Amino acid sequence: MKLLHVDSSILGTHSVSRQLTSEIVAQWRKLHPDTQVEHLDLALNAPNHFSADALGIKTGVQAEPTEAQRLENAVSEQLVSQFLAADVIVVGAPLYNFSVPTQLKAWIDRLAQMGRTFKYTDTGPVGLATGKTVIVASTRGGVYSTSEGGQAMEHQESYLKVLFGFFGITDVRIVRAEGVAMGDAAKAAALSAAQTDIAAIAA
Repeated sequence: MKLLHVDSSILGTHSVSRQLTSEIVAQWRKLHPDTQVEHLDLALNAPNHFSADALGIKTGVQAEPTEAQRLENAVSEQLVSQFLAADVIVVGAPLYNFSVPTQLKAWIDRLAQMGRTFKYTDTGPVGLATGKTVIVASTRGGVYSTSEGGQAMEHQESYLKVLFGFFGITDVRIVRAEGVAMGDAAKAAALSAAQTDIAAIAA
């Protein structure tokens, strides 16, 4: 079994999402000791933002790709191949400005490749990355899950569920710690709840 451990927080050792992804991976390996883990730190090694060069080879408009297109395509192919090779993907996804970090979005844009992670048919899109488990470590400074207004403001968990579902992944699990910027007591309660979820969700 292969597990891809993806971190995207820019906060280093102060990151709650990094703490949770480490705990999720440790719990998974405890229960599945044969698991091979590969770590991708997008804060240290993020792909360039999606561009015309990154899309160039995919469109087939030009007969001969440019050097810039070849370089960007190589990055995309490395990332999508790494993703497709994994059976389990653990994603650290803090909420930044109501959405996911720009580094995480840049990674996702490289994964969304027609013919690799999805295809279009006469009845609509079909995901090609089936049979995987995704565990998202969702962290939030405030509390968004308990009110209709809060749920309307977050484009983090909702986005990731739609995105991975579009890829054909039906097993998307969420470990959430929210309210972590609302004082020490709130943060401790959030972490305790998340750790309880980890014990159950990584089984």
